[in-house]
This record gives sequence, C-alpha cells and structure tokens, in this order.
Amino acid sequence: YGPSPKAVEAMRAALTDDLRLYPDPNSDLLKHAVAGYYNVQPNQVFLGNGSDEVLAHIFHALFQHDAPLLFPDISYSFYPVYCGLYGIDYEMVALDEQFQIRAEDYARPNAGIIFPNPNAPTGCLLGLDAVEQIIKASPDSVVVVDEAYIDFGGETAITLVDRYPNLLVTQTLSKSRSLAGL
Repeated sequence: YGPSPKAVEAMRAALTDDLRLYPDPNSDLLKHAVAGYYNVQPNQVFLGNGSDEVLAHIFHALFQHDAPLLFPDISYSFYPVYCGLYGIDYEMVALDEQFQIRAEDYARPNAGIIFPNPNAPTGCLLGLDAVEQIIKASPDSVVVVDEAYIDFGGETAITLVDRYPNLLVTQTLSKSRSLAGL
C-alpha cells in the first residue's frame, strides 16, 4: 500500500521553489510539529533518515560498555548486525513459550536494553506496565523501545519519556504510514 492520498496531496502542496535550497539541518519545523503531536518538547525529538539510521546512532553512541546489551532472541535482525558493526557485546534474552518478552528477564546487569514493541516478527505487544518494569530495573542503563510497528496496535511508550531520563523511543514513517522515502 502507498501513503495516504491526503499525505501525498499535502506534500505536493508544500512543494515550492525552495527545493533548490538545502533543508534546515535541524529540521526545526518538523521537530516542533512532531513534539506537538506527541506532547513532548522539541529538544526531546531526534530526527534521522529512517529509524535504522537513528538506531545506528544509538548503538554507536550509547551501547559501547563493558556489560552486554540485552535484546530478545527473536527480534529485529539488525540488532546483532549493529552490535557486530560497533563491537558491542550482547546477550539475546529468550522469549517465553508464547513468544512474549518477560520483563523480569531484563533485571540483570547490562549496558543497555533494546526491544521492539510490538516485537517483530512475533507481533506480540508488551504492555506499558511491563515496559515501565524494565526501565525501573535498569535506571543507569539506556532503555530503547523500538516502536516501528506501534501504529498497528498498542500504546506508545512516549508517554513515559518525561518520567524516565534513561528511556528512548524510536518510531518510523515507513511502516504504517508508507513514507519510507521522506
């Protein structure tokens, strides 16, 4: 499926002679729009060329420590690739018999935690109470909730970012909005 016809119409309407100019490197207008939509501050919004680029920055900048990075054993296939690329030690945490993430399995020494919610490829969703349990168990570690598929079901963890300074939430325009080319 392609993007919404309304989105395509809005993009066409926004096209002006400014296409010959380089864009604002800070993307301030977009940051403010995203911040307003999610009820966060613009300085809490980081934009990239897709969530894969944002995830690569996170892995490179925040997950290089002595302890292992934790993520589910059945999950997004790029997590171990990024670890290999940046020399990050990691441990894959087993899902339960119903392919669910168990929050208590992440309450151990770590250099960070990352998991998709809902999980890909299982589609299983972790409730916000369990997400919060993981965050609270590792207050000194960065916890990343990769919400590439959140629009297909579930409640975003963005509502938790003001309470937990160690929480990062990533989303993408490519999945539910079919806007990978932006």
